[in-house]
Amino acid sequence: MKLYTRTGDDGSTGLHGGDRVSKTDPRVEAYGQCDELNAALGWARCAADASHFGLIVECLDELQRMLFEIGADLATPGGSSARRKVSPIGDADITKLEMWIDKATEQCEEQKTFVLPGGTELAARLHLARTICRRVERRVIALGTSDAESGPTNRNVVYLNRAGDLLFALARLANHLEGVADVPWHPRGR
Repeated sequence: MKLYTRTGDDGSTGLHGGDRVSKTDPRVEAYGQCDELNAALGWARCAADASHFGLIVECLDELQRMLFEIGADLATPGGSSARRKVSPIGDADITKLEMWIDKATEQCEEQKTFVLPGGTELAARLHLARTICRRVERRVIALGTSDAESGPTNRNVVYLNRAGDLLFALARLANHLEGVADVPWHPRGR
């Protein structure tokens, strides 16, 4: 099987279900940025040794798998027969993220200031992934409002919102596990 098909040379791409749309279509933009987030999580995962960062590794592995599910959902128009092959995000998926947020947060000191992205390399990578996650969330929200019939379910938005929170909590945990303090933000002149 060849990697290139030449079918996208005209600036179009195929959605799950067969429809072809412009590569600038909001749906393509949303699942493309979901893929970018997945790559950022993979980059963060490379800096996380499972023996020392067990919870972080568990979370990143699960997030990467779930982003493929969200990507499939985003790539499948609502009226497509391929929709039955898509596994939607459920309440249990969101609850799992909330459990992990609580578990990561309870291991760290109470947050008393805003935190700048940084500290350890792993924490910085997780902060970068968090900002990408927030952009994906905005794109998915925009897709839902621009294409109401075939837009993503609200569960994707909720999941991505929690994922952003989780990535923040994991960045703080990464610093904590390495004995590095979070980088506090101090307003100018204070």
